Amino acid sequence: MEGMSKMVCDFHTHTIHSDGRLLPVELIRRAVVRGYRAIALTDHVSPGNLAPVLEALVADCQLAEDHWEVRAIPGVELTHLPPAAIAEVAEEARRRGAELVLVHGETLVEPVPPGTNLAALRCPNVDILAHPGTIDVELAGLAARNGIFLEISARPGHSLANGTVAAVARKAGALLLVNSDCHAPSEILTEDFARKVAAGAGLSEEETARVLFENPERLLDKLAQRKRLPGLTAA
Repeated sequence: MEGMSKMVCDFHTHTIHSDGRLLPVELIRRAVVRGYRAIALTDHVSPGNLAPVLEALVADCQLAEDHWEVRAIPGVELTHLPPAAIAEVAEEARRRGAELVLVHGETLVEPVPPGTNLAALRCPNVDILAHPGTIDVELAGLAARNGIFLEISARPGHSLANGTVAAVARKAGALLLVNSDCHAPSEILTEDFARKVAAGAGLSEEETARVLFENPERLLDKLAQRKRLPGLTAA
């Protein structure tokens, strides 16, 4: 792989197909040069744009993997949906080729519907609860039991609750990831900045190593296993 480091994994980014600034293939290319090993493209979706967004992301992720040494993952971020709709839309996203499903959690800075975190953590097709805000230990325990990752966010505003997320995850045994929530070239992660985000959330050096390296491996293994099972991502 080209670039400075082969260890950066980022499972939450956005392209021009929602509110990002870059084409999918350009975002992937810039991430490769920055040193990414894996990147997930997870544009904001609802039922109205789900199909065209995934069609575009699947195509560009496949192109990138054909030509560059990177794991490029087509995904979605289910955003501001009524909680009762999350399970159905997540299932449809999976059917249309989403290898990774995030749910836009109850941040402190946006009017996300109450109950979103709970609905996401109950859904078998959700992989990551993004920037979950002031989540409590009970919900973090549900994430742990259901194998859903909680996000430590590098994005301003969304990062306000990182300390709470880290603390309750520690108590509940939930798995954490540091993601960029990248919308622009300047927001693409480096390993050094990811470590700073983790430290700012109150993670120890040992916890940081686990969150930056061991937990991404767990998620990548989960995605690889899912791809080997017939019918799970058939369009």
